[in-house]
Amino acid sequence: MSNQIDPTVDPYGYIGIARNPDGSITRIFDFFAKTSACSNDDSIPVLTKDIPVNESSGTWIRVFVPRKVLDSTTKSKMPLIVYYHGGGFVLGSAAGTLCYEFCTKIAVEIQAVIVSPEYRLAPEHRLPAAYDDSMEALQWIKTTSDEWLTNYADFSKCYLMGSSAGGNIAYHVGLRSVTCVDHLSPLKIQGLMLHQPFFGGIQRTQSELRLANDKIFPPCVADVMWELALPIDFDRDHEYCNPTVGIKSELLAKIKGQGWKILVTGCEGDPLIDRQIQLVNVLKEKGLRVAGEFSDGGFHGYEFHDSSKAKILFGVLKNFLTIS
Repeated sequence: MSNQIDPTVDPYGYIGIARNPDGSITRIFDFFAKTSACSNDDSIPVLTKDIPVNESSGTWIRVFVPRKVLDSTTKSKMPLIVYYHGGGFVLGSAAGTLCYEFCTKIAVEIQAVIVSPEYRLAPEHRLPAAYDDSMEALQWIKTTSDEWLTNYADFSKCYLMGSSAGGNIAYHVGLRSVTCVDHLSPLKIQGLMLHQPFFGGIQRTQSELRLANDKIFPPCVADVMWELALPIDFDRDHEYCNPTVGIKSELLAKIKGQGWKILVTGCEGDPLIDRQIQLVNVLKEKGLRVAGEFSDGGFHGYEFHDSSKAKILFGVLKNFLTIS
C-alpha cells in the first residue's frame, strides 16, 4: 500500500483507486504487479503455465509444479492445493507477483501442485462473482486432461486455500463444494486452509478498535473494500462478510460428516484477528476439526514480506497436511 497517503484520511487513494460518479472505480495504480507464467527457465525451481477456464468471463488458472517432479523419470503425485489470491475482492490477480512468489514457495516447501484461479473483481463484478468463478475453476480441474495435473496432482488430496479475501473465498467455496462432493469426483476435498482470512461485520471488534489507525490494513480500508464487493444495498453483516451471522449449520454439519480439516491462521497485529478467532470458535462449537494458529505481533499479509515468518507458516501448512 502507499506510504504517502494516510489510509484513515483517504482509504480510496490508499489502495490506489478512485471512485467515479457512476459507481465504477478507476485503478490508479496496482500494488499487485504481475508476472508471466514460465515453463522453460532452467534456473527456477517451479514451472508455471496459464490455462483458460471461461473465455467469456476472462477467467483462467495458473498451475505451479515443482521442476524436480517434472524432470523426474517417475511420475510422483503430490497434494493439490487450490489457492485463491487476496486483494479485498477489488485488487490482485493470480498473475500477481506476490501470488506468484507465495505459490512458488508453497510448491517447493510443501511439495505440492498449486492451482491458482483468476476470478473477476468487484465492483465491476460484485460477490458472489468471485465465488462463482472459483467454483467453476474446481469443475474445470476435475475434468481437465492437462498432463501437469493428471500426472502429478493427487486429486484425492485436494485442499482449498486462500489469503485475506482469498481465505474468505476458500471458506465460501468450501461451503458450496460440500453440497456437491459427488459431482466434483474424482476431486476430493480434504480441508480448508484460511490464511489471515478477510471477514467483517458492522459492530467493531476489540482488535478493530485497537488497530483503528493501523497503517497496513485499517478497518476504514476494509470497509471500502466491502462496500465495493458486497451486493448493492447490503451491509457488512451479510453472510459473505460476517460468517457468524446466518450460520450455515446444515453445511457445517456436512463438512463435519466429510471429515474435512480446517486451518485458520492470523496474527495479533492484524485488525482482522478477532474475526478469525470468532470463526474458529464457531466451527469448534459445531464439532468441526479446526485448528487456529495465531502469532504475536505481525501485520496483515506479513508473511508475504518476511521470509522468516513465511518459513514458519509453511511449516504450519506442512504439518496440517500430514495430520490424518
